Amino acid sequence: MSDAPRVGTGHGDGSGRGRGGGGDEQRDLELIARWKAGDERAATELVERHSSALARFAVASGERNEVEELVQDTFVRAFGSIDGFRGESTFRTWLFTIERRLLLDRRRADKRRRDRNELQEDDAATEYDALDSVVADETQARMQEAVKHLSPTQREVFTLRIAEGLSYKEIAEAVGTTEGAARVHYHNAMRAVKEFLG
Repeated sequence: MSDAPRVGTGHGDGSGRGRGGGGDEQRDLELIARWKAGDERAATELVERHSSALARFAVASGERNEVEELVQDTFVRAFGSIDGFRGESTFRTWLFTIERRLLLDRRRADKRRRDRNELQEDDAATEYDALDSVVADETQARMQEAVKHLSPTQREVFTLRIAEGLSYKEIAEAVGTTEGAARVHYHNAMRAVKEFLG
């Protein structure tokens, strides 16, 4: 089997956004089985179903540089270790877990290199914003500003709950915490956002 197909995150929402970890979980399992049997089109469909959600999660987690590359790396890692997916969670939750690990690895490497400066961060922030295509009004801008003020974990939990509709159990698995802690992070994030929006 070859590497994952090229990811395009700047268009379309795919058929996978929404509650239940991205729509029809059975469809994901069928596509995985087809891909394991050598059907490259199945891999392409899996990418189309989940790439937009992964891009949104990356942006909400504070990633502004190379979002598309991060999503691509997530799929490459996932397809390379597909035998490790046992269906104990949804395929999308598993992808979020992989992407989060890649984000943490990237941040550790960036800390070691210390080659980022604040000007580059600010410039990069305007390059890609997955929420811009949803609603480009003042309320949305204020919501984005409120989310920026959350801690990294609160941002992740808030985004997975609000934008992706994941359960607390799925969120806990994706961010590497307990279900109870995910609930606490979500409620603290919600309170902080409400206070910010005032």
